[in-house]
Amino acid sequence: MRAIFDQELGQIGDDLLQMSKHVADAISNASKALITGDLELAERVIEADAKVDELERALDERCIMLLARQQPVATDLRVIVSSLRMSSSIERMGDLARHIAQVVRLRYPEATLPESAKHVFNDLSVAAIKVANDIVELLSSHDLQLASAVERDDDVLDQLHTETFKITLAESWQGSTAQTVDVTLLARFFERFGDHAVSVARRITYLVTGDLDAGNGNADG
Repeated sequence: MRAIFDQELGQIGDDLLQMSKHVADAISNASKALITGDLELAERVIEADAKVDELERALDERCIMLLARQQPVATDLRVIVSSLRMSSSIERMGDLARHIAQVVRLRYPEATLPESAKHVFNDLSVAAIKVANDIVELLSSHDLQLASAVERDDDVLDQLHTETFKITLAESWQGSTAQTVDVTLLARFFERFGDHAVSVARRITYLVTGDLDAGNGNADG
């Protein structure tokens, strides 16, 4: 019975890893579509998000089944509950990548970004892709140093998010009303992407250390 239970726990871990890989591809492709105006790439991101949703549903059902049938306690319960929380955060990361792609599709064939904002969104893209790739590795390794690095990378996203306000509020800003709205929303999507990555990193830290303060930091606010 324990062997079957361990196999189910292992499948949950595999599903989380698979979700994170899909999300890493999604934010990479959405970022490229945003910078280049590639409609076909944006459409692929939007369509592919259904796979992340499907994986989340399957993972959640597996977790609920284990809770009902096995009534786990201690470490096993911590793993299952944390997995439910992480699947929700990773699914939201996928949604945010999809939101970025949807803005690209909405504005096509016009450029989504004015030239004056492209540099900061290029930096946002690089930072978000790094965060996503770090989450993939973190789910495989449970490396606490990598978990700390995710939080530092999120600080970069926060700083860049603030930079977009400076751009749109500057006297030199010549973007249209639609571009002002888009820049504000897009920057928020990237910033929230990082927040959800931090939530996953803190959950991994909690699993490794059992430290509730480290594992339950409010990154979802």
